[in-house]
Amino acid sequence: MTHPTTTAVAPPVRDPARLAAQYDAFHTARARTPLVARLYAAALGEDYPEEVAASSSCDWPLLGLITMRLRMRPGRLLVDAGCGTGGIGLWLARALDAGCGTGGIGLWLARALAARLIGFDLSPVAVAQATARRDRFLVPAGRAAFRVAELDATGLPDGCAHGVVCVDALSLAADRGGAVCELGRLLAPGARLVLTRALRRSAEPVWEDQARAAGLTLEHVDERPHEPAMWERLYRLWIDHADQIRRELGDVQAERMLAEAHRMLPALPGRRAVLLTLRRPPTVPAPLVVADRMTGPGRPDDDGPATSERTPS
Repeated sequence: MTHPTTTAVAPPVRDPARLAAQYDAFHTARARTPLVARLYAAALGEDYPEEVAASSSCDWPLLGLITMRLRMRPGRLLVDAGCGTGGIGLWLARALDAGCGTGGIGLWLARALAARLIGFDLSPVAVAQATARRDRFLVPAGRAAFRVAELDATGLPDGCAHGVVCVDALSLAADRGGAVCELGRLLAPGARLVLTRALRRSAEPVWEDQARAAGLTLEHVDERPHEPAMWERLYRLWIDHADQIRRELGDVQAERMLAEAHRMLPALPGRRAVLLTLRRPPTVPAPLVVADRMTGPGRPDDDGPATSERTPS
């Protein structure tokens, strides 16, 4: 949680090696300067979770909503898909370690909700940075591990996860429906996949069809009406600080960030952003045959063209 692998890149590149190299370069450049984090903090204001420091739309309201929608039980496994530098997954793993309490719900709170975490990302640099951040979040190495993998090829076993979170990363998948199927495959019966999505307001959502193809039910659609305005503030900050970005991140990263800002700003007024909660039924139905999971000729596999759900940062 892009969080995610979300960074400032040119229009989506589908070659995995090239895309990973672009993200490696971004994470390496960002680690040299606090400038990117400062611009995100300025764009999000009091809603910016400084400790998480994700290059995504992750804010305090989203973290609270994700925690509520996951409904994780003690000792369960959380998978952070497209984890970036690990901030979101590590924050959730620690937040779900509730500690002790007294009073009306004291007995429940007294149990440590020690969530285990597996995070994966296509960027080896991001994975290394995420691994190095475990101590900062007071999450023991035995409870959190990070690996290099892709959204549509996680390499994790069937039914291993009691919760999966994916923030602003699905747009990087060449086949978003296929990625939803892969993430759904990881869910144990009754477990939930919580992920951010975005599309043009005029577009017809296909996420219910994608959930059904993955054997999941669409449990909640939470609107995020303030998300487009957050991106607008951030993009204008990038443009206003273009010279400083060039000095501190280099010309290549600066040009990618500025190109993204100019490309995405005109589309933001028509953008709809949501948080989806998909659930594996407690009783697993018979698996769908391959034909049931394939999109028809000429039919888009998601909410529109790749740019309609382009993760802005």
